[in-house]
Amino acid sequence: MEKRLILAIALSMLVLLIWSRFVSKMYHLENKEVTSISPPLPGPVKGPALPQTSLEVRSEAAPPALFNFSQENFEVVFDEARAIIKEVEFKNYQSYKFSLEYGFLLEENKLLFKRANVSANSISFNYADKDKEIIKEFDFSNSNYTIELNIIIKNLSDSPLKRSPLVLGVLDFSANPAWSRYQDMVVASEDKVTHPGPRPAKEITFPDLRFLGLRDRYFCAIIEPVSGKYVGFAKKTDSQKTEIGLLPQEEALAPGEQIVQKFRIYLGPQELKRINAIKPEWAGIIYYGFFDLVAHILVQILEFFYNLIRSWGWAIIILSFTIYIALYPLTLKQMQSMRHMQQLQPHIEEIKRMYKDNPQKQQKAIMELYQKHKVNPFSGCLPFILQIPIFVALYQVLSRSINLKGAHFLWIKDLSEPDRFFTLSAQLPIIGKDINILPVLMALGMFVQQKLSQVGVTTPEGLQQQKMLSIVMPVMMGFIFYTMPSGLVLYWLVNSSLMLAYQLRVKVAK
Repeated sequence: MEKRLILAIALSMLVLLIWSRFVSKMYHLENKEVTSISPPLPGPVKGPALPQTSLEVRSEAAPPALFNFSQENFEVVFDEARAIIKEVEFKNYQSYKFSLEYGFLLEENKLLFKRANVSANSISFNYADKDKEIIKEFDFSNSNYTIELNIIIKNLSDSPLKRSPLVLGVLDFSANPAWSRYQDMVVASEDKVTHPGPRPAKEITFPDLRFLGLRDRYFCAIIEPVSGKYVGFAKKTDSQKTEIGLLPQEEALAPGEQIVQKFRIYLGPQELKRINAIKPEWAGIIYYGFFDLVAHILVQILEFFYNLIRSWGWAIIILSFTIYIALYPLTLKQMQSMRHMQQLQPHIEEIKRMYKDNPQKQQKAIMELYQKHKVNPFSGCLPFILQIPIFVALYQVLSRSINLKGAHFLWIKDLSEPDRFFTLSAQLPIIGKDINILPVLMALGMFVQQKLSQVGVTTPEGLQQQKMLSIVMPVMMGFIFYTMPSGLVLYWLVNSSLMLAYQLRVKVAK
């Protein structure tokens, strides 16, 4: 296989790896307009318009009076005056804090609520003035992270009462880019589930809503109306924040009328089995991007192996063996192609010398040489190409899987983070304080692979290409992988080690 082709494939893989990081940095450029990747704004939707400046309304409210509502598996931080959930701390997941900023806020909120009733698994707030009475009731299910939210509104005035939007939460991109880039939303209409971009140019609405959700790296919030019809909305409140919520479609409340708005909520980890057990339709919030189908298959295989051996590290190693065996026929063809190319290399070098001033004749003569010896120079590319969707999908799975957060293996304390073999007291240039062993081992293995696959060349250009492949590419790959999740590096290390073992066996057998 031509060296330039190998280099192109490797560089393509690097582009795929650094793309998400590049996007996250672009998200945080200040004073620049962010282009929306959301679907186009639908036509007029029946229901109240979104407020012009929701942050301005909230700034006039009283300073927050926060209190914690504790359950067995989590702790909810409420702002009593606004009857909202600011964040949830999950006790069984290293006390992970999932922020909503002002979850389940009634959008007109200059209102000052008061706590009414508090029990072991429920809490309610009320507000009353001469025009209206509002009661918000939160009923928690400690076992499956669901909440039943009831909002009772009564019009006490002599005029129609406008219905208020309900905010699910806020996507905040002002935090650490490495984490905020995982934030997005999900919208389920009557006929499909979509994942629009988390940053609309201004505001966007979603008609025929079934449920709405937002998430960060590991946790999510889903809200589904039980009664009434709603339109979803996403709205930029400033350059770094997007507000997600629901707009009621019904008309305003008539004088003396009362309405009970019922919602079912999931506020918990992005675990497919857990969410499927509650409501399979909600599982659409777990999304891994372009290779989503491949990622879901890998998740199922990983969980199967984990259930057998109870170790996520060994499950990743077995997965790597499984994929290697599945691709072995193609790998064999790749090795055979590389061996044939090595045998033809002296002839190719001779052709290049003969036609060094005529590239067209040179390429024609090389192709005729391939045809004569029945060698396909591109046949060795297929295993690399097939690995790309697996690799990218596995990167998403290992980066987002809550099951791998905090999972130990050998010296690795968290398979979703770099392996951190040890930490220095002083900061080193480029790599920082953490010394990660797996990327170094992977780069060394890649160096040996490149040395074994080198062919005999005599031209300066050929020698330069071999030097690049044998030194520059392993160093570059080691650098890119250095801060990748250790589970992903473990997978790639095992896979490349198997390839290296096969190359050594072939070389010894010659």
